[in-house]
Amino acid sequence: MRRRRFLAAGLGVAACVAGCGGRSAGSVPGTYEIHAGGEGWARVAEEFAQAARGAGYPVGGTGPVSTLTITGLPALAAAELNAAESPLQGTTPLARLAGEVEVVLVPQNSRFATFDAFGAHLRADPAGTPLAGGPQGAPDHLLFGLIARGLGADTRQVDYAGYPGAAEAAGALLAGRAAAAAGPLAGWRPYIDRGRVRVLAVSCAERFPGLEAPSLLECGVRVDFANWCAAVGPGGMPAEARDAAIGMCEEVTGTPGWRRACRDGGWTPIPLTGDRFAAWVDSEIRRTKAVLRDLGLLESGKGTT
Repeated sequence: MRRRRFLAAGLGVAACVAGCGGRSAGSVPGTYEIHAGGEGWARVAEEFAQAARGAGYPVGGTGPVSTLTITGLPALAAAELNAAESPLQGTTPLARLAGEVEVVLVPQNSRFATFDAFGAHLRADPAGTPLAGGPQGAPDHLLFGLIARGLGADTRQVDYAGYPGAAEAAGALLAGRAAAAAGPLAGWRPYIDRGRVRVLAVSCAERFPGLEAPSLLECGVRVDFANWCAAVGPGGMPAEARDAAIGMCEEVTGTPGWRRACRDGGWTPIPLTGDRFAAWVDSEIRRTKAVLRDLGLLESGKGTT
């Protein structure tokens, strides 16, 4: 396996400031502070704060404060790889907000006409099917790990090269240094629209509107995947403040302002809140740890709890 240095910059392990209050339907006085848990979430946090203001919620200012931190999958994976504290450790799960749909791509003239053809080759010869995407251990790499596992391939033999972004991964793909690549649909749109690459499959559960490509589930790979982001509160958040913050997230993610921000940012709204979100994130943590171990990036005995 080709290895590159893990990027710790995506950790986003920002400490959540203790909150004491909040506002939901006018019943709990106070204000919200919305922070990004790392540079990668700055735009999401800014747009979410703006949508919250548009929905009538006080963001910033004085008085009792409930602090929300925006974090997500890259920070979770980076923390595992760097043996750092998880950005979700000691927090109060509130809501999943949005995610980037990922795509599996090949050059326009690739011998792999369909995902089935690509999948058969990857299953038979994972070491001889060079793959490209974002940094090692980041969502693109995780997706290929999940695909390999779903296909029954030897995941530790997967030959993956990580690059800083879509432009560099596209350069490797189009130069023939990779047989396939994975990455966010929004980042690869220019190459798709210009006909330089073909999408073999999308990572979401159903076909993506406007894109002629099957889902992985349609292709027989039981994977529903997105590079997700979520809002969490401080650990030990009082029940009244938690409930108010969850109510705020539910209302804001349903507003036209947030839907417009998601459309402009290339994000797909995938709202999930409260106890259902807390249960989902527990399963997502387990899945992330498992695929990192499968890829040989995490010691088999680490993170089993």
